[in-house]
Amino acid sequence: MKPAEVRALNPRLSPKLDVFLGGSDEVNAGRAEQCPSVAMSTVASPSGGWSGSGGSGGSGGSGSWVSGAPATRGDSAAPGLATGDAGPAPGPTPGPTPAREGGDDGPARSIRILPAAKVARLAATLPQDVTPTQVGFSLFVQIDRDLDPVAHADAVAAVQECATRVRWKLDMASVEVPAGQVARLLQIPGVSYVEPGQSLRGPEPAVGAQTRAPDRSARRVASERRRHKDGLDVLVGIIDVGGFDFAHPDFLDGDTTRWVAIWDQGGTTRPPPPSARRDDREAMGYGSEILASHMNAALKASATRHMAATALEPQSQMAVASHGTHVASIAAGNRGVARRALIAGVLVALRPEDKEAASSFYDSTRIADAVDYLLDLAARLGQERHPDGSPLPVSINISLGTNGHAHDTSSSMARWIDNALATRGRCVSVAAGNAGQVEPRWADDRDYVKGRIHAGGSLPATSLRHELEWVVGGEDILDVSENELEIWYGPQDRFDVEVKPPGMPWIPKVSQGSKIRNQILDNGTVLSIYNEAYHPANGLNRISVLLSPFFGEVAADGSRALGPIASGSWRVRLTGVVVRDGRFDAWIERDDPVRLPGTGNQWRYPSSFGPGSYTNDRMISSLACADRILSVANADLGRSAAHVTSSRGPTRDGRSKPDIAADGTEVVAARGFDARFPWIEMTGTSMASPYVCGVAALMLGVSPTLTSAQIQGIMRSTSSPLPGQTFGWRNDTGFGVIDAESCLTRTREFADMHLAMLKDERRKAAK
Repeated sequence: MKPAEVRALNPRLSPKLDVFLGGSDEVNAGRAEQCPSVAMSTVASPSGGWSGSGGSGGSGGSGSWVSGAPATRGDSAAPGLATGDAGPAPGPTPGPTPAREGGDDGPARSIRILPAAKVARLAATLPQDVTPTQVGFSLFVQIDRDLDPVAHADAVAAVQECATRVRWKLDMASVEVPAGQVARLLQIPGVSYVEPGQSLRGPEPAVGAQTRAPDRSARRVASERRRHKDGLDVLVGIIDVGGFDFAHPDFLDGDTTRWVAIWDQGGTTRPPPPSARRDDREAMGYGSEILASHMNAALKASATRHMAATALEPQSQMAVASHGTHVASIAAGNRGVARRALIAGVLVALRPEDKEAASSFYDSTRIADAVDYLLDLAARLGQERHPDGSPLPVSINISLGTNGHAHDTSSSMARWIDNALATRGRCVSVAAGNAGQVEPRWADDRDYVKGRIHAGGSLPATSLRHELEWVVGGEDILDVSENELEIWYGPQDRFDVEVKPPGMPWIPKVSQGSKIRNQILDNGTVLSIYNEAYHPANGLNRISVLLSPFFGEVAADGSRALGPIASGSWRVRLTGVVVRDGRFDAWIERDDPVRLPGTGNQWRYPSSFGPGSYTNDRMISSLACADRILSVANADLGRSAAHVTSSRGPTRDGRSKPDIAADGTEVVAARGFDARFPWIEMTGTSMASPYVCGVAALMLGVSPTLTSAQIQGIMRSTSSPLPGQTFGWRNDTGFGVIDAESCLTRTREFADMHLAMLKDERRKAAK
């Protein structure tokens, strides 16, 4: 092995992006097949992608990365011409370890496994530093908030020149940038930090049996019904995966659908949605926007064409028993909570099939786009429906998550949503996550690895050490996915970090302000270590350890050579250089378990902390840590306890998340894209969160000017502890189980109190 080279790091460039920039085009082509924020240049790709020079210079406008090929502009209501059945095979089935097969996402590139010795020989011939040219990144760019107006305008214009797609939210931009333009971004005065979008974890509900329809009154909220009108004139937005079955009986109002729009981010059949915000550039210029007119035309033509309406107006994902359909049914179906609300969905292209994945983005920047799309849609609908043109109130549900960043309010995604929620009449509910299980429940149960994602501890004094065990792969598993570990600690401390790979000596220590980038080890793993000081988002220190497979060449038959991550126990040692507090928290940005088809025991597999390192708290999704969102846990009401899989808080900075719990256990709702068996049972925080979203929609129906913080406060104050528990926050169920009836009663009281105050002020002003 070549000696590890410890170098200074750039404090404005995130470690992960620096690792990407240190890989050749060939390496990034392999990485793009599994990393959502990396895409390769393609020319005339049938599935879309970035077509252009890859950022060789100039304005960066030579091409753009998109999730689908451009559709013909127009607003024709004619249904599409798709043929065949309504969707692919059913989704996950119940079982102790619901690992998904890679084949669920379409045909994958075959893999040739490289032994470690072969990797070492190849590594000896590789150059130390390379520069990718045919690759682009999906990024968040942070600029200084207190720039004077002229400097701010100059910074915005300079970012625009570097990027092919830009969307702004105050001092932050979501951009797509050719690799060759990243260095130029970092040179812009006023740019404080650049980082890639985070990987998103797919929802992981336990899927139960097909069953009968739920009782019509089960989710009806009777309190203040004359005022909330079951959500009439409120928009319920669902950001999810799997497809939305707009033709399901639970969404029909006579012979038309209650869905007003679906933005299919991976779609190709319709034009993308419009975007005319100031300073935005091609902000939403990808995917397909399917409008109510398109869906209703497909419903009308379904009988004469003898085809399912969803086949006539297809989406890029239409999985039987789709997650998105089930979630929408709970929040706003005809048997759901807000059963007269308008419904809109954003279908996130999460982990598309490999050929498309290499030329597409599907990271957390897409969630930012989705939230903004639904807010823009609420404004458009308000102009159509309200005499004064005011936006419709909107309640959004997100049942996707991520483990990256500091689990406070400082991540780009959390700040984006919190900024959006500063306006009245908006609310976002987020599933806390299904990472609560840390121990096996029966023999051969391996679901516990999904919960062992947080470690915490303390260095008592200077020169003392603490070691973490990081378990990758296993005896029967070769992990060919990238693994990432982040350690966050206070700015008053300073730690050195060392890493010991399985069966190898310790890698030289990395001090604060230094890095080891893309070091190819004798065991075939590509190792990177970064030790950052004073992160610009929160002022904390961060240590990042990234393990990458060795991405080899692509053969003539299309197969790719891959060197897997070395399986076993990796040790991460922290040494106190300056210790005033000593506490730290660590998280693993884990994969969903996916066996790669045709490769035996090669997996994209979640790594985990070993015994003695992991804790049973603070595993809540980092997206659910945002301040103004409603973070929702799963209550198992039959057991009068939190469900074993429900992720627990608090946040890293000690805030009370989750906020609230709701019934997410064995919930019956719509089973999409299969007319034979229209209902199914699922369990997870994904089922609890849309119930809260629906209740928030009813509250907005009573008082459309409520802020998200007020909705949060009402829900917390009216919640009910489970039997045997007391009032007060708990790390598993928050402030208790939501009481929908009390929420609406208290909302009416609050609205009347506010109205009385306004009347009193008017009387005084008239005197």
